Amino acid sequence: MKPLADCRLYTFIDTGYLRGRDPTEIARQLCEGGSDLVQLRAKNSAPDEIRRLAESIAPILREANVGLVINDHYDIAKEVGADLCHLGQEDFFDNNVFGRAERCDALNIRVSQELAPPEIIVGISTGPSAPLIGLSTHAPEQAERALAAQPAYIAIGPVYATGTKPGAKPVTLEYVRWAASHVTIPWFAIGGINLENIEEVVAAGAKRICVVSAILHAPDIAQACREFRKRLDSFN
Repeated sequence: MKPLADCRLYTFIDTGYLRGRDPTEIARQLCEGGSDLVQLRAKNSAPDEIRRLAESIAPILREANVGLVINDHYDIAKEVGADLCHLGQEDFFDNNVFGRAERCDALNIRVSQELAPPEIIVGISTGPSAPLIGLSTHAPEQAERALAAQPAYIAIGPVYATGTKPGAKPVTLEYVRWAASHVTIPWFAIGGINLENIEEVVAAGAKRICVVSAILHAPDIAQACREFRKRLDSFN
């Protein structure tokens, strides 16, 4: 995959939005439309099913030079050779995915003795075959906590109300503006972004966006991706 700094359009294969469609065909259309990253998100699927889905779409993405991101399951991401694993704040910091010792072993990282709180993990160095980590953030203090863990990227959102996270309070464009001023690693605005509001998200400072429903609900997924890319390229 291309360097994260050069990635702009981050799309999804979310099993909650498939409506009986073939995930491999969705993957092909996302790649054809110009996605830089594709996340496999299967919140209600068993690990074996997630692994099967990941194995089916990985060759398609690899051939297109598009990064594969696995949501939540670091072990599966590593097994299938995914480029990245995306974790929520609670997953990474509150031990829902790793216990502290397991997390250190699995990621081949060290615990800083200087940061507070001490359980924050820093110095991620996963080796050539292990996925890097992306982290969700919903407020400046969460972003600062996440940045101390040195992830590959962070997500900023949800910017607007979204059916993907129905209980989540929108962070609004104010958080996007904060990220534009304070975050130096790659970051992606996410949550309720569509072709009607993308201009104001980019105007607030976002150079990279995640899009879920506005693409997966489109009658032509590849064309929807192209339109998002066109808008992104015209604004930056």
